[in-house]
Amino acid sequence: MRSNGHELYLKKFGFNLRKIRKEHHLTMMDLAFQSDIDYRQIGRIERGEINTTLLSILRISVVLQIDIKLLFIFI
Repeated sequence: MRSNGHELYLKKFGFNLRKIRKEHHLTMMDLAFQSDIDYRQIGRIERGEINTTLLSILRISVVLQIDIKLLFIFI
């Protein structure tokens, strides 16, 4: 697959998610368990390795008890 520069947004999103998760004193395992998302997938999201689904992002925001748009404030 050809790189189109969008990978930078995945990395920024993941960095922001990791920052927020840590601010809420949750481990990746905690977040994975509470959101019913495999912890390895949480890791891949945080490292910017995958383009996750909107439904997964919504479940993460519910666990973190934040407005979903806060996960996208990284630009």
